[in-house]
Amino acid sequence: MVSIGIMVEGQEHMTWSRFLGLARKIEELGFDSLFRSDHLTALGGEQDRQSLALWPSLTALALQTKRIRFGPMVCSMTFRHPAILAKMAASVSTVSNGRLDLGLGAGWFQGEHEMFGIDYPRYWTRLKMLDEGAQVVRLLFGNEPANFNGEFFQLVNAVTTPKPKNLAIIMGGKGEKTLEVVALNADEWNCSYVGVDVFREKSQQLDLNCERIGRDPLTLRRSLMIPFVIARNASEVQERIDAHRQTFSTLPEDLPAWHRAGFIGGTPQQVLDQLKEFERAGITRFMLQHNDLDDHDSLALLAEEVLPIFG
Repeated sequence: MVSIGIMVEGQEHMTWSRFLGLARKIEELGFDSLFRSDHLTALGGEQDRQSLALWPSLTALALQTKRIRFGPMVCSMTFRHPAILAKMAASVSTVSNGRLDLGLGAGWFQGEHEMFGIDYPRYWTRLKMLDEGAQVVRLLFGNEPANFNGEFFQLVNAVTTPKPKNLAIIMGGKGEKTLEVVALNADEWNCSYVGVDVFREKSQQLDLNCERIGRDPLTLRRSLMIPFVIARNASEVQERIDAHRQTFSTLPEDLPAWHRAGFIGGTPQQVLDQLKEFERAGITRFMLQHNDLDDHDSLALLAEEVLPIFG
């Protein structure tokens, strides 16, 4: 069963009215989920862009929606001690009646760490922190007092309540060592910003990693986070691309370049064909990145022409 959700950036002109309006529309139109980023400032360095804090916004989603799943993509382990992260996630999971999925990552945006005085260790250190942090979160979600003696994190007979309901741990990343951490710790691997050929290559590597540790690769779900545009004709598609580039100027300039990057875009039939190709490669959940936050028409067209095929 394939599900289609929406992903938004919480630090690029995001306001409460935009966020909650999008959430209502996404639930109303029948999408499966809404995920958002965990960043402290705009990724391009624009200091005038409004940024909505992650966990208050997820708490609001839990209270303002009834059906959709939601969560962060992804929580940087450099931002919070995993015990604090586990406590917040369990609380939001409970109040949402089990609709939260928890994305975990090593962190990658050095600029925001420097801006706010947050330590930004070397890559190998951050990857080790992610590995240990994921173990800490899992232990705290268990039913027994948790003990852990890692290089970066420690627990001594630690207990946290309430416990989350139906929560999946999602990890992203495509690097060789990152995929080893994913195989060890994740319920779902999220691949991002790649075409289907690269996805297949990375997915095969993940299968091998699972087999090396005695894990059935089929127990590790695969999802895709990727930009999308949709419209009924070529001129409208270009307008959508131009609007996305107002948020991220590095996105491809036209549809052929969009497709060369592996991104989802075009008419409803083109979008459907691309999604089906990813589905055949093993994707079971799509997180389609929606960068034009005031554009509800694209969401409506996607829901009308594409969602029923996957329903």
